[in-house]
Amino acid sequence: MFLVTGGAGFIGSNVVAAFNDAGRTDVAVCDYLGSEGKWRNLAKRQLADVVPPPELMAWLEGRQLEAIIHMGAISETTATDGDLVIETNFRLSARLLDWCTANATPFIYASSAATYGDGDRGFVDDESLDALKKLRPMNLYGWSKQLFDLLVAERVRQGVGMPPQWAGLKFFNVFGPNEYHKGAMMSVLARRFDEIRSGAGVQLFKSHRPGIADGDQQRDFIYVEDVVRVILWLLSAPNVSGIFNVGTGAARSFRDLIVAAYGALGTQPKIEYVDMPVQIRNSYQYFTQASVDRLRGVGYNGGFTSLEDAVGTYVREFLDRPDRYR
Repeated sequence: MFLVTGGAGFIGSNVVAAFNDAGRTDVAVCDYLGSEGKWRNLAKRQLADVVPPPELMAWLEGRQLEAIIHMGAISETTATDGDLVIETNFRLSARLLDWCTANATPFIYASSAATYGDGDRGFVDDESLDALKKLRPMNLYGWSKQLFDLLVAERVRQGVGMPPQWAGLKFFNVFGPNEYHKGAMMSVLARRFDEIRSGAGVQLFKSHRPGIADGDQQRDFIYVEDVVRVILWLLSAPNVSGIFNVGTGAARSFRDLIVAAYGALGTQPKIEYVDMPVQIRNSYQYFTQASVDRLRGVGYNGGFTSLEDAVGTYVREFLDRPDRYR
């Protein structure tokens, strides 16, 4: 049996779908379903159990699992409840790490590109303790992920017990089906798609930096299917452990993303550029791009979907259909 924490969430539910597609129904999900329809991310799935997070550690007692895929977290970059974020993102992760160590169970967990802060130190996934200590996350969410990465790196440095396989994945800008419950944290494409389809047009930020065109702020956009492919590959490569970036290694602009969506619909782009709010201008990131050399160096050769192909798939198979769920 596999356990996927955050299994009703965006990436987690896509992992569950991939297990089902591979014929595995012995998958347990740990998550809060709430009252906002998050259950729809799992409506097409077959599950062995759905475990409320407060019951998780008791549920684990006496069990044997093939792996824990720990995607559960408070992932809003605007989160402000420090105690709740630390309990959810750090302390629960530490308990699961201890359980996987004691029970010799592979442990794959979600870190985040938010640990890199404003990117002034680059986006290289050096997992050494010294390198990790130099990172300066800009928000509570990023710091909570950074704190757990540091805990893992310290244990590795000390040579104390660890699971037989462990991997921390620094996800960059993931987009794709089942992100709809995320509200303001959805990808720009998901948030703006109805405007694109209706012909109303899309607003993107102007640039307030010399030499960078309006709408040319860049991110490493990665389709969720590629993220899942990395996770499944890790489960098939038990000798691989470490902290790895999960991005495409090729930054693209927000304008490219939106133009690709219009292209998938066969319509002409209609984009308006508006001033960026003054309060975020000094902290706004203009560029993120994952270094994926380490992931490739340990043997991953699954490749990454181009932005145009990923957007085309997302639009035609999900966003432009009555049923948008995977």
